[in-house]
Amino acid sequence: MRLLRNVWFHRLLGLGLGGVFLYAAWSKILDPRPLVTIIWGYRLIPAGPANLIAIFMPFMELVVALCLITGFKRRGAAFWATVMLSGFMVALGINAVRGIDVACGCFSQSATETHNAWFLVLRDLPMWLAAVIMLAWAPVRTRLKGLKV
Repeated sequence: MRLLRNVWFHRLLGLGLGGVFLYAAWSKILDPRPLVTIIWGYRLIPAGPANLIAIFMPFMELVVALCLITGFKRRGAAFWATVMLSGFMVALGINAVRGIDVACGCFSQSATETHNAWFLVLRDLPMWLAAVIMLAWAPVRTRLKGLKV
């Protein structure tokens, strides 16, 4: 249980998860148009909100990534990473139950590159767990007693 509150463990989780979010956001920021098609392929929301999500989400991923990597407001970034990953996993899970293979849109901009939705849920699970650990088990800051600096 001590590992879950270790500062260095949180830094490693932040670097790893932040790196994944940074990589995922980069190509979508450069060209958000294919993301609209991918979001539409999930068949969960109408076209208008899909356009807004395709524009807003990559920048949210970028901000979360930078905060996780640098440690600035890491716990808040972990909250938003948990929210986004939960949303991704629910959307994937709904399509998995429907039996629809979807283009994830996470790391590829190709709407034709589909995968089994259950596989994508399982792939997102470790990232979700890392975000939850950073959110729920904040590191304990220890203070050296009697040390004069």
